[in-house]
Amino acid sequence: MGARTSTYGAPGGGPRAPPRGELDHLRPLENVKGAAGAANVEEEITWYQKLNIWMINEGNRVIFFGLWILVHIGLFGLAFFNFFYSDNFVTSRAIVGVTLPIARGAALVLHVDSGVILLPVCRTLISWLRSTPLNRIVPFDKAVTFHKAIAWSIVFFSFLHTFAHYRNFYLLSQAAPEKYNFWHLMFVSGPGWTGHIMLLVLVVMVATALPSVRMKKFETFWYWHHLFLVFFFFFSFHGAFCLLTPDRPPYCKDISAFWKYWVASGFIYLMERVAREWRAKQKTVISRVILHPSKVVEIQIKKDNCRALAGQYIFLCCPEVSLWQWHPFTLTSAPEEDYISVHMRVVGDFTKELSKKLGCDAEGVGEWEESLGDRNGLVTVLPRIMIDGPFGAASEDVFKYEVTVLFGAGIGVTPFASVLKSIWYRVNYPTKATKLHKVYFFWVCRDKESFEWFQSLLLALESQDLNQFIEIHTFLTGRLRHSEVGNLMINEDSAFADTVTGLRARTCFGRPNLDMEFDRIRNSHPDTDIGVFFCGPKRMGKQLHACCTKFSGSGTSFFWHKGTLYSLYPYLFCCLNSFIPHAEAKH
Repeated sequence: MGARTSTYGAPGGGPRAPPRGELDHLRPLENVKGAAGAANVEEEITWYQKLNIWMINEGNRVIFFGLWILVHIGLFGLAFFNFFYSDNFVTSRAIVGVTLPIARGAALVLHVDSGVILLPVCRTLISWLRSTPLNRIVPFDKAVTFHKAIAWSIVFFSFLHTFAHYRNFYLLSQAAPEKYNFWHLMFVSGPGWTGHIMLLVLVVMVATALPSVRMKKFETFWYWHHLFLVFFFFFSFHGAFCLLTPDRPPYCKDISAFWKYWVASGFIYLMERVAREWRAKQKTVISRVILHPSKVVEIQIKKDNCRALAGQYIFLCCPEVSLWQWHPFTLTSAPEEDYISVHMRVVGDFTKELSKKLGCDAEGVGEWEESLGDRNGLVTVLPRIMIDGPFGAASEDVFKYEVTVLFGAGIGVTPFASVLKSIWYRVNYPTKATKLHKVYFFWVCRDKESFEWFQSLLLALESQDLNQFIEIHTFLTGRLRHSEVGNLMINEDSAFADTVTGLRARTCFGRPNLDMEFDRIRNSHPDTDIGVFFCGPKRMGKQLHACCTKFSGSGTSFFWHKGTLYSLYPYLFCCLNSFIPHAEAKH
């Protein structure tokens, strides 16, 4: 028995809807009202129930960031009122006024933010913390988002601190022109020149980290982002020049105290980089390379003492391509296999060069074969690669639920390949009891060739899924050629397997009706915690996230988990946009 097929006229095996016309099954699907759209009818629930539903997917994240904002307000207020009322700065306040406590308040927040900003990018630490009970309270899967939030806080308070001092410089030069010169204070004095260097470095780091730059020119972002070392260096003695002297001794003793804030996070980050170099030196062997359709290259790797969980990711470096570039890739192998594998789509400079080194000419036969291969163009010596990781990801939590919904768009299916393989091993070769007993797998692709990436895996799951463990749903959203439409019409009714995917589960044409699918799953599993895992474009993710909140309640809860795709990185954003479902695909 294979995976159950979902048809939009007959969710869950019910009566089929009346025929919509000869070619209507090739049109985008619309929201169905009536019995199938019963989920659109809002139930009357109390405010307490609404709060519980909100806490499922929004609560811990909003509360955590809310507390972080309150900490910022408290830190700024603490320093502001301290310098506003302190009797040790009466002389300075008489000259510059309120901008003294504003500058000092912003400085304290900058000290704390700069001391914390390195922690979210310490992946080994985050991977360990997310495996602890603390993960239920702190959203460690949002570590990169937290890193960005801290960065924007540093930008805001840096400019606030800078403009406050601009006013201080001006007022000092007006109050004592014989002692202070405005331009000298701005660019020659210790606080002036160090502050402007730090501000310039910060602007460059922010400009190269914007999505428009980071997604297209990742190397530019990566190299310039390491200017944080310059920022930290000047920050360490920026406050040591004692521009505004206190009224009483010890005056400016111990005022340059930034190192106390970042020494802990800096040490952890340094150990992270040392661990990366140590892991990179361990022996790594490429055991197999496979070129899949749509320029997707599968790399199978063997490395001693490399233990990965389903859904994790690694960083990969090929010194023959670039010694300093480490690119993240989601693992597509199961923990039960004796190797680890990644699927890499050839879409950028790094992936193109790496695919050529591996002997996979995704662009067609080229001159590189003459230098890399034998007379037949076969690469006989594979390049050396280095691996850092694996690191934890949201997909790890699949086995914590009784029912799981996996939703991938295009190459966004790669995080779930590892999960599906692990499920197959657990069902067919069980070694221990598993909580998971039902999986709904949804895969949305724009072109039918994309389904070939994991066709063999899905066929194996269908052929041996004896207990109806996995329910497969595939959706094709792109426009078909007239010849393909004719072929589908001829083979659709008579073929045992689906014409597009080769599976017994029929492919649906158009966008999935999320309301109907969520309602069907909720009705099939009352009083159950259901994990929803997604990897794909933001727009589709927002729709799924909204459905998780909308259909939670009455005992059934949908827990939202959004993974990050590392198969196309750093060209993720540009490529994922092409997989956003459309009624008609335009090339």
